[in-house]
Amino acid sequence: MSALLLDTHVWLWYAEGVAGRLKPGGVSRIEDALLTNRLHVSAVSAWEIGLLVAKNRITLSVPVKDWIQHATTLPGLRLRPLDWQAALESTLLPGVPHADPADRLLIAEARIGGYTLVTRDQKILDYGKTGHVNVLAA
Repeated sequence: MSALLLDTHVWLWYAEGVAGRLKPGGVSRIEDALLTNRLHVSAVSAWEIGLLVAKNRITLSVPVKDWIQHATTLPGLRLRPLDWQAALESTLLPGVPHADPADRLLIAEARIGGYTLVTRDQKILDYGKTGHVNVLAA
């Protein structure tokens, strides 16, 4: 079983305790990955959550800096810094990838790291069906 990379909304729902928005099989895979240190979150997701809070599109249970700090310290969770390889890969994705820059970066990170991207974003799931990235419907 490959390591998992959580899409921003999946990380947010899981860390906020609203995992009920996720499929039971997805939650089970996330928890298995946590137990085996194979669960990853991208720094891109921290950036994206910060933007959503700044634009008042989401409200967190605590201030955003505290939320990110706490949510990145779950035992078994690994924070992936954005590197130049993923940044460049996001501009070279094959086929017809997602237009959203944050999603392109997450797709690129999943491809480079060999991760399965856990998401409910239908555009990413459809892109995964083309074989360009491994995905798991959350």
